[in-house]
Amino acid sequence: MDRDPSSSGKLHLRAVGSFHVGGQRQTLQGLPVEQIRLAVGAPARSVDPNGSYISGQMYVQYFLQQNPVCPWPLVLWHGGGMTGANWESTPDGRPGWLQRLLESGWDVYVCDAVERGRAGWSRWPEIYQQAPLFRTLEEGWDMFRIGPPLDGINDGLSAHPGQQFPVDAFEAFAAQWVPRWADHEAITLQAYQALLQKIGPCAVVAHSQGGGLALSLAARCPALFKAVVAIEPSGAPDQLPPAGTCPPCLMVWGDHVAGHPIWRTYRERVDQHAQALKRQGAQVTQLDLPAQGIQGNSHFPMLDRNSDQVLEQILHWLHPLIS
Repeated sequence: MDRDPSSSGKLHLRAVGSFHVGGQRQTLQGLPVEQIRLAVGAPARSVDPNGSYISGQMYVQYFLQQNPVCPWPLVLWHGGGMTGANWESTPDGRPGWLQRLLESGWDVYVCDAVERGRAGWSRWPEIYQQAPLFRTLEEGWDMFRIGPPLDGINDGLSAHPGQQFPVDAFEAFAAQWVPRWADHEAITLQAYQALLQKIGPCAVVAHSQGGGLALSLAARCPALFKAVVAIEPSGAPDQLPPAGTCPPCLMVWGDHVAGHPIWRTYRERVDQHAQALKRQGAQVTQLDLPAQGIQGNSHFPMLDRNSDQVLEQILHWLHPLIS
């Protein structure tokens, strides 16, 4: 899987493009016509919101190699309140996993899930039933296990000892966060399933909420997957795939999981799912980074300073599956 060292850092792509997938038409009626100014220096004009919309679609960008190292691609799914930007670059400006995977010769698809980033979102409460959720910096600092809980962001940032996340770039990272809706698992899974049906079986590398969704879809539609890499999945389904059909699964965990009350519960649920899959005979591997001597990782190992080292572990696990 390794490329000639002389080509390190060079990309050999035959195509870069994007598309939207999933979604369906929604029609609204009975809403008032509004007078809104839409152009610089122009007067307000009538805007009629009644009519049809496309809702529930997702955005996908693809990068295809001239000579891929694998006959099937890697597909990158982000976590809650995030977008595909998580994979592109680190907050402190280092190359992200997208570039490293392309340098290694993989075909890669990067997703913005339903309602995130370039996928767009829909009116609420007319189409979306609930208002969006917004994450505070304080919540992110704690939930992403960068440091102990903060009373306020202005009190100073005290990270966990040995923390690999680039703390000086925390606010640059927070600028990536987007609104999210808490009740969209079903429509998001529909769009992800439409994507995999469009591009064919692949390995999905999924983070946090995306990891739980990947495990859920793999239970429903295992034939769509060559492998699942769930990076700190925040949940797991009750459903299991039919015995003998589960794709190989890798779960990746960083530091301070056991000491965090919410993440400890999340991992217990994922561990239960992993054990149930193993009882079916599935190939399931738990990569506990601290146990491997790779220490200090936050909830975002793809953004941590040792991100390349973590990716090497994942590619090492994937390598025997290539055929």
